[in-house]
Amino acid sequence: MNQGGKILLAGDVNKALSDIGDIPKAACEIRTNMLDAINTAAKGGFAAIGVTMPTMPGKLSSILKAFRENCKARIVLLARMPQEPKAMELIALGLADDYFICPVTFSDISSRTSDSGRKASVRSKSTVDRSGSVVLDPATQDRIRQLERLATEDDLTGLKNRKYVWEFARQVITRASTVGGQVTLLVFDIDNLKHYNDLYGHLAGDSILRQAAVLVRRCCRAHDVVGRIGGDEFAVVFWDDPKHEKTLTSDERRSAQAGHPSEAIFIAKRFVGELKKAELKLLGPEGKGVLAISGGLSSYPRDGATIGELFEQADRALLDAKRGGKSRIYLVGKSPGDIADID
Repeated sequence: MNQGGKILLAGDVNKALSDIGDIPKAACEIRTNMLDAINTAAKGGFAAIGVTMPTMPGKLSSILKAFRENCKARIVLLARMPQEPKAMELIALGLADDYFICPVTFSDISSRTSDSGRKASVRSKSTVDRSGSVVLDPATQDRIRQLERLATEDDLTGLKNRKYVWEFARQVITRASTVGGQVTLLVFDIDNLKHYNDLYGHLAGDSILRQAAVLVRRCCRAHDVVGRIGGDEFAVVFWDDPKHEKTLTSDERRSAQAGHPSEAIFIAKRFVGELKKAELKLLGPEGKGVLAISGGLSSYPRDGATIGELFEQADRALLDAKRGGKSRIYLVGKSPGDIADID
């Protein structure tokens, strides 16, 4: 361990460190409360401070500034992979010195507390403009953008990945619970994709997934979030446009919460129509008009209070659609619920 002192770990480190139960007490102090951690750091005697990055990093900059102002120890961020771009940005802004992708071991942290060169180079390339704001150099900006894409996008289709969809939906549900409004989740998969893979090869299957991604993105509104959440399964998060929401009255907000929004049903129907016109050229003459999906639609707050509950309800409706003969989208709370039967 670095001879300058022990290490202070701040925040919820149980999932961040893989050897949390084996850390020598003489080598480390743990403070789960950030204010307690800042006060402890101010007393000195620490070689480094490991700060866990929260899911919602809104106050993280202020926390790191407080550590900077109250102690001279190196600050290392304990991040999950999707948070790597934010960690790099904080380092470039001079608010931290290093980062680790978790889970990490305590020995990894302690062995690098005296290594000042690896991530400091990120900060040294930044400049300060006349207003005092830090301006990142182009190479660092490009690197952060690349990491953001890797952390949030599906590499096959270019849509958002499961982690992004889940976290985005969680945030807009939290927002809707505060200011009113509604969030609707569409979950769907490609009918008979395994058959196409077996008969025509996985290149054909990948082409189908990419084509479905293009079509659904084309049918959705600009602010809706579309993602591929695994295999041949996709999800769309329909939510209230913030610009339009400002003009809604209280009665209109309550009306929007009363049932499923007509916009989501309309878009889902339009998507189904586009699929019926699609040509799958890799399938030859038989590839026109055969692309179909099965799906389920669920809405907050009618069908669930959390994103987990909405996914559970939508997945159940999707399975019902499969059992009902495929090529249909079922609406939670309706029986049989096919949106094709809703005017």
